[in-house]
Amino acid sequence: MAGAAFFDLDRTLLVGASGPVISDGLRHEGLLPERHVPGEGLLFDVFNLVGETLPGMFLTRQAARAAAGWPREAVQRVGEAVVEPLLAAVAPFARLLIAEHQTAGRPVVMATTTPYDVVAPFAAALGLDGVVATRYAVRDDGAYDGSIDGPFVWGRGKLQAVKEWGRAHGVELRDSWAYSDSFYDLPLLSAVGHPTAVNPDVRLAVVATARRWPALHLDVPPGVPKLAGVEPQQALLPLVRPELIPYARFDIDGVEHLPADGAAIICGNHRSYFDPLAVAVTIAKRGRPVRFLGKKEVFDAPVVGQVARAMGGIRVDRGTGSDEPLKAAAQALEAGEMVALMPQGTIPRGPAFFDPELKGRWGAARLAALSGAPVIPVGLWGTEQVWPRSARLPNVLNLTDPPTIRIRVGAPVEIGRDDPDADTKAIMAAIVDLLPAEARERRTPTEDELRRTFPPGYSGDPQAEDSRRPGTD
Repeated sequence: MAGAAFFDLDRTLLVGASGPVISDGLRHEGLLPERHVPGEGLLFDVFNLVGETLPGMFLTRQAARAAAGWPREAVQRVGEAVVEPLLAAVAPFARLLIAEHQTAGRPVVMATTTPYDVVAPFAAALGLDGVVATRYAVRDDGAYDGSIDGPFVWGRGKLQAVKEWGRAHGVELRDSWAYSDSFYDLPLLSAVGHPTAVNPDVRLAVVATARRWPALHLDVPPGVPKLAGVEPQQALLPLVRPELIPYARFDIDGVEHLPADGAAIICGNHRSYFDPLAVAVTIAKRGRPVRFLGKKEVFDAPVVGQVARAMGGIRVDRGTGSDEPLKAAAQALEAGEMVALMPQGTIPRGPAFFDPELKGRWGAARLAALSGAPVIPVGLWGTEQVWPRSARLPNVLNLTDPPTIRIRVGAPVEIGRDDPDADTKAIMAAIVDLLPAEARERRTPTEDELRRTFPPGYSGDPQAEDSRRPGTD
């Protein structure tokens, strides 16, 4: 027998509760009074914060009695009407996970307490293969009779309903996956071979940890944790401000070119270890998180690597030639995230650092072709004055005369998306156009300037750096 993937709805497939959307649809259809029930909004807020509660589920169970006399066709019209707002509330990475299961040949099934007639159209629009949901009994005249037909799909009732669906469709639960946020879905999670806690409530988080079940959040990239609904990068955004970095001054312009929402590929030139923070300060002005592609050495380092993963960074092992980082970045873009990378791959060394012509690798161009996302160029200048490559740490003590970092964000680059070499050259040229005039002047650097471009302990041939392929160390 084959396996399937069962997804809970609220706080799992959806970022929050479906209740407000469905209630509005019922009011519009005239099935609920226009005036909101006192405390209704608070109930939904509590659910979004802590998940299911026994009082809340008691009220949900009584909803069948309250629906007595409602024409089923009217409720089905509500189901059609709420499709678009529910689709808009789907967690960004849920679609990717659904696609992975379906590509592997597994049917994807919604398993929810929410009434079948309300959610079936949404499940079909999302491309799911089945729906296990609470069904209200219908009288001969087509109206609900106030009772439930079959199990109340919650707790052990959800497990019973899923088992019945599995028997009818030749699905074995031991070969199946289940995703839920709720402690009350433990019966189902315990019955499948591959349980996963999604945005888990406190009690489920404890159980998942004890049983070593994976836990994830489908509104952020894999591996990004959340506390009280907030990911680390969002929590730190208020701290990524120029005034809180006293050892550098920031001259930033063009932030309006960064999209307020939706996918974007941010491409900057690479001059210093300080560049990622400079880009982060710039993007923070938009109030959005960004996912950086970084070399494996950063992610493999103790503490720093854990922080990089928690921030949603994407590990790149340049030596393997693997496309996995590209796929991970494309998935983030498909979910509407911003991805940032330095097409040069690494900080140029020696005379190459002063070359007015920037040379890049094809990763950004390939990612743009793969995703269709716009490429936003960022020109960085002066970051090496804060943290030259020759130093192990930035000069955080320079508080009396901090250097000025010039950052310019440009309009999306015009690229053809069919020639990675030509597109890479266009991206790098767009970055050069954002740099000051002195960056485009060819000159001979001093010995001290050359020394600052090499890492501590460098013993190679400085002249050989001119012929290094971008992105190699």
